[in-house]
Amino acid sequence: MKILLAGLGNMGKTYAKSLLASHNVKSADLYILDRKGYAEGAVAGILKENTYNEPGAFIDGCDVIILAVKPQDFQGLADAIKPFLKSRQIVVSIMAGITISRIQDSLGIEKIIRSMPNLPSQVGMGLTVFTSSEAITKEELFAVQNLINSTGKSIYAEKESMIDAATAVSGSGPAYVYYFMNSMIESAQKMGFEKHEAELLVSQTFLGAVHLQNSSDLSCGEWIKRVASKGGTTEAALKIFKGDGINNSIGKGMESALKRAQELGQ
Repeated sequence: MKILLAGLGNMGKTYAKSLLASHNVKSADLYILDRKGYAEGAVAGILKENTYNEPGAFIDGCDVIILAVKPQDFQGLADAIKPFLKSRQIVVSIMAGITISRIQDSLGIEKIIRSMPNLPSQVGMGLTVFTSSEAITKEELFAVQNLINSTGKSIYAEKESMIDAATAVSGSGPAYVYYFMNSMIESAQKMGFEKHEAELLVSQTFLGAVHLQNSSDLSCGEWIKRVASKGGTTEAALKIFKGDGINNSIGKGMESALKRAQELGQ
């Protein structure tokens, strides 16, 4: 399988590294299209002779084309590569907000997979939600999912609208986690810990809690009950969280993210 990666920004580099590291694609079969052309040392394994700064006949030989440019740069890219595309090719989008129908109209291609990866994909711990156009076969879907899974795990969504929901949950989600972590780090420093100590305390607490939750069948609510003994320290903190309506604020924030994702797609 020959793959063309259009765009070598953060997510483009992530996919290039993951695809090569997972051996889902050989160096000779990975092509790069980026305005800056070949960036030496950007990703180990990328061949200079397979890197282009302008579209050309090389696109014809690719089976899968991954669109990893910013949404605002999509139309310019689409206009440039459309003359070189063939109906047999599969286009995979990792752009936020750009709908399948718009990609089809802009490229003249029916086989489209739209996906929403998140930042932890950079370390192979990502979560990608993806969906596909009706022209994609089960075999093609399975093949592309293998490529996606090189960056972590994935969920297939029957409805395209769920991609916007995924943007609000897992796409933006890491920032929510960092926001909460940062608040805890700042509070730990006020309690007397040095910054590096506070960062270790919080990061290891999050890491351990997630691993513990993933290793059991208990829900988050059940784990909370196990930690928060009646009349104890954890219960005292949770009472403040509930009183301040933190749970409601998180819900409102995610709803706002969903609304913005939907606006970007219009």
